[in-house]
Amino acid sequence: MSEYFKGISKIEYEGPNSDNPLAFKYYNPDEMVGNKTMREHLKFSVAYWHTFVAEGVDPFGSGTMIRPWNDIKDPMGKAKARMEAAFEFFQKLGVDYFCFHDRDIAPEGETLEETNKNLDEIAQFAKGFMKDTDIKLLWGTANMFNNPRFVHGAATSCNADVFAYAAAQVKKALEVTNDLGGSGYTFWGGREGYETLLNTDMKLELDNFARFLHMAVDYAKEIGFEGQFYIEPKPKEPTKHQYDFDAANVLAFLKTYDLDEHFKLNIETNHATLAGHTMEHELRYARINNMLGSVDANQGDLHLGWDTDQFPTDIYMTTLAMYEILKSGGFTTGGLNFDAKVRRPSFEPADLFYAHIAGMDAFAKGLKIAYNMIEDGKFDKFIEDRYGSYREGIGADIVSGKVGFKELEKYALNNNSITNTSGRQEVLEALLNQYIVK
Repeated sequence: MSEYFKGISKIEYEGPNSDNPLAFKYYNPDEMVGNKTMREHLKFSVAYWHTFVAEGVDPFGSGTMIRPWNDIKDPMGKAKARMEAAFEFFQKLGVDYFCFHDRDIAPEGETLEETNKNLDEIAQFAKGFMKDTDIKLLWGTANMFNNPRFVHGAATSCNADVFAYAAAQVKKALEVTNDLGGSGYTFWGGREGYETLLNTDMKLELDNFARFLHMAVDYAKEIGFEGQFYIEPKPKEPTKHQYDFDAANVLAFLKTYDLDEHFKLNIETNHATLAGHTMEHELRYARINNMLGSVDANQGDLHLGWDTDQFPTDIYMTTLAMYEILKSGGFTTGGLNFDAKVRRPSFEPADLFYAHIAGMDAFAKGLKIAYNMIEDGKFDKFIEDRYGSYREGIGADIVSGKVGFKELEKYALNNNSITNTSGRQEVLEALLNQYIVK
């Protein structure tokens, strides 16, 4: 087997005083944080598409990435070389999981039958590497946005033939994910949205999307797939309005169509910012509704209005994200998948390691800070005290459902003194700084 990342050995932990860009400063996989190791808490995963498929193309220029495996002309030969490079990378980086779209790992053929044959062949090729390395599939998914057939969407397409093709594609992707022991399967509605309501039957499209997901649930049961289904919220891009706009919108959709018991959310940082939210907002909403499943770990550029998918290096974001994840009880089937890509000028193979190391270190540091915040309980105590009025008197009656408008009016008429207390936002932000910088 060829070596694609020559001169790079297994990435080791060297501690915060190291100046070696090919070493971890904060991620020490065997270090205990509470009753779990960092490795168990964080469950890092590499996104196959950005790391091994992307060529650095943008609307203003051709690809810049130096990727030896992409120089191979034969599509199946390229797919196998890419798989070899991927598992070399996983082992040298020291991650336990990866994620893929069906079209990332195997090329599309002239017919659906040929396409499925290609996917089966590469999946068996991957299975050998997985057995030899004990690297696992965090989740699989289907690419239903690149091919022109999906110009109007997939499950929400106005063309029933496209709906049928998408169903066949997901059927196969589910089978492959199941065969590879995937912990989950993600639905990212790449083009499930609209550009203008002037040509859109929104009700039919949403109904069809729900029908599609119910079919997937039924087929998963039929083949014995026990992994977790995820939906990934995204507000816009490539369509003006994606149906899975944000966590709240997705939860409302799932409950409307009786799908909520079958799905959890795969939350992405850059999608949260595109929706006008913080990452911690989306994670909190998912957590308090018992819907937090997995995370696509990246960050966006707040000066740009699109999905830049940068590697996460913001310690404030990683801290507050890990705070929510720990509060939810940690990952079960999900993990931290680096749905992130190196910048177009970062085109050398070694840059893939630099970027992932930076992201892994940022989340490792965030994990330790968040754990300390929870253990100290200062933020919890502040919130508990702030809402203390709901644990006694009229507040307790409100929470327990003992009163209605008439009783509350009577209470308000006899209560001529309302006293509020400060929210102390600046104090709490300063306290957060203390945890981060100490």
